[in-house]
Parts: sequence; structure tokens; C-alpha cells
Amino acid sequence: MIRVLPRKAITFICCLSVFVAILSPIVRGSGPATGAKSKSIRGFSDNQASAESDWETKMRAVPKPDLLREYMKRIAGQPHNVGSDYDRQNAEFILGKFKEWGLDAHIENFDVLFPTPKERVVELVEPEHFVAQLKEPVLAEDPDSGQANQLPTYNAYSGDGDVTAGLVYVNYGVPADYEQLAKLGIDVKGKIVIARYGGSWRGIKPKVAYEHGALGCLIYSDPKDDGYFQGDVYPKGPYRPWQGVQRGSVMDMPIHPGDPLTPGIGAVKGAPRIRREDSDVIMKIPVLPISYGDALPLLKALDGPVAPEPWRGALGITYHVGPGPALVHLKANFDWSLHTLYDVIATIPGSQYPDQWVIEGNHHDAWVNGADDPVSGLVAEMEEARAFGELLRQGWHPKRTIIICAWDGEEPALLGSTEWVETHADELSRKAVAYLNTDSNNKGYLGIEGSHTLERFMNEAAHDIADPKRNKSIWDASRDRRIEQARTEEQKKEIKDRQDLRIGAMGSGSDYSPFIQHVGIASMNSGFGGDGGGGVYHSIYDSFAWYTRFADTDFEYGRALAQYDGTLMMRLADAEILPFEFTDLADTVNMYIGELEKLAAKAPSKIDFSSLSSSAQVLAASAKRYNDAFDKVKGASGMDRLKDAARLNELLYTTERRLTSDQGLPKRPWYRHLLYAPGFYTGYGVKTVPGVREAIEQKEWDQVAPQMERVSQALKATAAQIDQATKILEVE
Repeated sequence: MIRVLPRKAITFICCLSVFVAILSPIVRGSGPATGAKSKSIRGFSDNQASAESDWETKMRAVPKPDLLREYMKRIAGQPHNVGSDYDRQNAEFILGKFKEWGLDAHIENFDVLFPTPKERVVELVEPEHFVAQLKEPVLAEDPDSGQANQLPTYNAYSGDGDVTAGLVYVNYGVPADYEQLAKLGIDVKGKIVIARYGGSWRGIKPKVAYEHGALGCLIYSDPKDDGYFQGDVYPKGPYRPWQGVQRGSVMDMPIHPGDPLTPGIGAVKGAPRIRREDSDVIMKIPVLPISYGDALPLLKALDGPVAPEPWRGALGITYHVGPGPALVHLKANFDWSLHTLYDVIATIPGSQYPDQWVIEGNHHDAWVNGADDPVSGLVAEMEEARAFGELLRQGWHPKRTIIICAWDGEEPALLGSTEWVETHADELSRKAVAYLNTDSNNKGYLGIEGSHTLERFMNEAAHDIADPKRNKSIWDASRDRRIEQARTEEQKKEIKDRQDLRIGAMGSGSDYSPFIQHVGIASMNSGFGGDGGGGVYHSIYDSFAWYTRFADTDFEYGRALAQYDGTLMMRLADAEILPFEFTDLADTVNMYIGELEKLAAKAPSKIDFSSLSSSAQVLAASAKRYNDAFDKVKGASGMDRLKDAARLNELLYTTERRLTSDQGLPKRPWYRHLLYAPGFYTGYGVKTVPGVREAIEQKEWDQVAPQMERVSQALKATAAQIDQATKILEVE
């Protein structure tokens, strides 16, 4: 589900402010990296590191590109959206494979609200008549494009409605665009708006339109962002063709993801459900996505002011804002039925700490065939699971319990992962060490994001995986790419001088969200990208034919993803001291505070950041003390003397919980993390220190100080817990 433009992978792209501009998120490796292997492994004594390295080498030799291809051909062979029979068949296929490989596996079911369209109409009534196709054509070059049982082009969780009104073009449909419209004297009240994909997550567009009084919303893919302006269109090239349409959810997930009728609790059978009309996340107005082929006649019929230059796309017209003379009829009605989810859960019990859980997940449902999104990441996870099964047969036993998940219902609203987390929240809060997420995977450069307590850990593992196409590690390839793309000498210097590549902060758009942002479980997200174009996101053309022609065609980066993520999981499962590290967290928090100070420069009165800065200094001091103590015991003799390793590790993996608040964020208490959240008006895009940042951005000045105080207390609580861990190391 991750994507603002035009691929899900773009959600993984890290903002320039943290110098992580390496395109989409995706991971690789094909065996130990040449010449870049770490001499030690964080969290392991010297003796244990040698044994761990041997097991990792065996694991990395197992994944095979031919099997990745075989799994994809099977799973993406038919449309498999939530509620479809093939979705259930895929879950049973994955379950069977997990069991075949020796894993204890089962399917966990949830019943969720998932609307599907009954009626869809978009037509231009005046000044001439035009009826939108609302259908993607079959292509002879892609046999899957003509299959039956494809979900029509629509936006899930749109409101029902039948409206006829004047049309207004609102660019990307974000709050700043409405400020520009106001300067032009344009009001959308009582109108239908047409917005282009991009600039924010799709669900923000109807949300903001409704707030401004619009009656309906159309969302189209402009070829400048997602079509022929980028390159040749499918089937000649990888980009979105004339009638290609991006399906997707418009549920207000910045309020909460998951089943709209069971907010905060698992959607198990018999769960109490609210009325649909009482849900605060279902859109109130009708919304439909359309192709740029269907959008062109509508935009051509607009008059009014010429659109500002940044608003102009690549259609061969003069872009006008409207309103008039275009009069549009929009009708959308839905079947609001409950459907069953099929989460596949496999478990490898821990031999020493069975109640410490290391969890990984990738979803298996898709809008249509979903070869890229999500199957490319899922098949890598499956080969990783097969590798673990092979290690078990050879005598390997992880110290901690490993849980491998194939989620259902991610595309509509992170349904399967959210309902599972809400159902098991209390147990997860006690036992979950970390969560590793994957989703789409392509080819190119490693993209990683996650909790900054795991930043060094993710970097160190990347040194040990070889890039499939380059004679270097995936870490070195990623670093070189970032240096190449850095816009200033200052950015280049930081990338060159800093020990670790900065990882991106997590917003939303994939299954990590309930883990980190609701329960406070340290989380990671990984994948490869940057070398492949993409313009078939959420369309019927996201197929095996497209993927094997334009994406990771030889599945070498899929194998690398399995190797990298398998390495992360094994190290978390087997480490004597869990590889959490806090100096990168402290450095990142200081960077966020600097960003907030710049943002607040135009406030009507000076904002005092001293309490927040002071708490950040306390955190930095605690992080350094822990690092110093860790360095003294990380050798063989030091770790052998540890008498309370279980308590130490519990303190380490629950530090992320200290960065959360039971009260949650303003206007959306489901989101509890005080450092990372999807933006209220950006959706997938992250807002760091969201309570403070959004109070400043939305000019809610009376909220700035209280929100700052909450973050300050959380930083101090985190520092205090780090100090407890340090004392255990110092005693030893």
C-alpha cells in the first residue's frame, strides 16, 4: 500500500533533511560481501560471533532466484484481493509451504468491513457530453490483463453518493493548494474537485476537499508524475499507460488504520462493532480514481484562471482551475459487506528466551495480481523462511522465538496486521523484541527506515551482504548512491563522515504501522529500488509479465532481500545482548529539534525549546554511557560474566515503549509514538515529533508547549531506562 507517487516504494524514500534520498526502499545481497565483512557482530561475544557467522553463511546460500520466480508466478497468477477465493487459496498455499519447510504454522482469521463497488459513473454533462471509461484495457502483451474477477477501478472507503456539480482543479489537493485557490478567489464549496495523484497520500485529497465543502472528489494520474513524461508507457516501457488507473484506499488512516468498525480492538468473531455511519475514518463524499485518458476531457472543459505553473501537468492542454463551464456527474455506490481475512502465522520457538519474540511480516493480498506490490517482497520472505527451515534441519535453534507473518488485507487499510496487533497487544507489549517489515521489492539500492535505536544494527548487517550487480556490499553501494544524489557539499560530507547511513523515519502505508506506532515495538522496513521505473502501481498491469520484463527480472535482488532480512532476524534472535544502540537515536532527536526550531522561526512569539533540548542532552549522555559500558563487555570474557542478560535484554527492547504515550496524539489517540507518525495531512509521509510539529504547522500555538513537555518526559524516561541497562553492564 505504500506509495504517494507513483510506487509504493516511494514511501520508503527518506527526506533530504536526513539525507536519505536513495529512491525507493528495497534490499539486496547475494552472499557475504566481498571485502566488507564485519570483524565482529554487535551483541555477540567473539566466540559466539564466529558460530553466528557460520550459520548466517549457510542461510544466505539457501535462497534461489528460480524459486522466487516460481512463487511469484503462482501467487500473482490470478487477482487476489481481500474477499476473493484466490486470496484464500494463496494463504493456504503459503501455509502449506511453511509447514513443508518444518515451521509450525496456522491461519488466523478476522472479519472486517471491506467495501466493493456496485455503481460507478463519471461523466461530463456540460459543455459537451463525455462518459469516462473507468476501465483498463486488455493488452495482448500481458495475458493477465484480461483475467476475470479483477476489482474495478475504485477507491475503497469512499462515501456513497450521486452528485452533479461544477468542477474545480485543485492540483494535488493538499492544504497549501487550497490556500492558493483562496488567493485566486476560488471556492470549492458545492463543487466536485479533481486532484492529481502525488504530493500526499490519496486519502488526504478527499479529506481536505470535504473540509472545504466539496461534494465529491476525482483523483487522476497525470502523465507528468506517473506516465509518458517519465518514459515509455506499458507495454513498451514500465510507466502508466493512457487508461491505467491507480486503485487504493481513501480511509482516513492518519486517524487509525484497521477495520473501521472495531477501532482499537481485534475484529474477531463476536467483537463489538460500531455503526458504519459512526466511523470517523470512512470518507463522507464519493471518490473515484480515473486515468489521465478519462481526465483529459474534464480538464479541457475547464475555464477560469490559468493554473499556477507548478500545478501544470504533462497533458497537451492549458491547465485551468475552473470552476465552469465543466459540469460533472459523479456517482459511486458500494457493497458494505464484511469479509474474512487470512493471516498466515509461522513460529520457530526460541530455545533460551521463548517469550522474547522477533517478528517479520509481508502482506499477501493485492488490488489485482500484485506481482510487484506485494508479491515481490513476499516471495523473498518465503525463501527466507525456507532457509530457516533448512537451518533447523542442520541443528540451528534460535535463542528467541521467530514469528514470520504473511498478512492479509494490507491494501485496504493495513487490516490483517492491525487486527492481529490489536488482538495480541498486551502480549506483544511484553514480548515483542522488534518487527521487520517488507513490501514491494525492485532492483537497485538498499532502502531502510525504522526505529533509530536499530539504525546502527541495520547498517552493520548491510556491510555483510554483497550487491548482486556491483563488486561491493549493499551498504557501500547505497552510500555511493547517496553521495552521488546529495544536493550540497554539506550533505556529501555528512554521508562520508558519519559512521552510519541515516535511516528514514516511519510514517505509514505498510504493516509496520500498528507495531511501532500503536504498541511501541522497535520496527524496521527494508527493500531495494532506484534502478527500475514504475507506473503500474495498483493497476491490472502490476503483473508477472510486467515484473519479469521491467523490475527485478532475474530475481537477484529478491534473493538479496531474503539474505539481508534473514541476517537481521538471525542476529536479533541469537544475540547475547540485543543490538540496540542509542547514540544514533540521540543524534536524530537533536536533528529533529533543529528542524522544529527552524519551523517555529515565524511563530507570532518566540517558542522556548530549552526543555526539549535539555531532555535531548540527557538522552545523549545516557546513550554515551551505555555505549561506553557496552564496549567494555562486548568481548568474549565480558559477555561471559553477564549474570542478568535476560533483564538487560528486556530493558533494551522495551526502551521503544518509553517513547509512546497511552494518551496518544492530538485528534488521533490510536497513534501513540511521540517521535514518528503519519502526518495528519500527509498520510504516508512521516511527521517526526508529530505533536509538536503539527501544532506549529497548524498554528495551534497553545498546544506547542504541552506537546513539547510530553516529548521531553518521554525522552527522560527513555534515558532513565537506558541508564538501568548501563548499570547491569557496569556491575558485570
